[in-house]
Amino acid sequence: MPFNLDKFVASPSVEELDSLKKSEIVKVAKHYGIEFQPLMRKDEIKRYVLEYLVDEGVLPSTVLETAITVPTDNTFELKRLELEMNKEIRLKEMERKKRKEKCKCKGEKEEREERERREEKAREHEFRLKQLELGGIKGSDPKIGLDTGGFDVSKHVKFVPKFQEDNVEKFFNHFEKLGEQLK
Repeated sequence: MPFNLDKFVASPSVEELDSLKKSEIVKVAKHYGIEFQPLMRKDEIKRYVLEYLVDEGVLPSTVLETAITVPTDNTFELKRLELEMNKEIRLKEMERKKRKEKCKCKGEKEEREERERREEKAREHEFRLKQLELGGIKGSDPKIGLDTGGFDVSKHVKFVPKFQEDNVEKFFNHFEKLGEQLK
């Protein structure tokens, strides 16, 4: 049976008020000019309506004592706390994932740096081996890190023949002979 506001106003009763939905109780409260917050629970709005009707003398004061009261258990507070805790858990999980990704990035960076250090060591090792291979020649030039045996290239470069592409054999033969003569 649909709710009829005029019928309720004509003869209000606690029983009929208890059977109403929240939207219907809101209509009753608005009809009587009762101020309430739209986000209030049904029981809270119903309590305001009952208090108004008792104050106006429409219902006896004993109605408030026996009327349904707002639940004293903290179910809504518990639900709110549960939602907050779930939110905190999600935030902590997101932070943990970010730290894990950051650590992963740090790990990749450290891994790359370690690989570069190993490559540098390998190049240095290879360079030392080349130095040892060439180490049989006496004397050394610190500028180039090779043993030169006291031979000054700049003084003897004038003896090197000009390279000619059409007569390569002649150039190499002349170069070898010059090398043997100058040791």
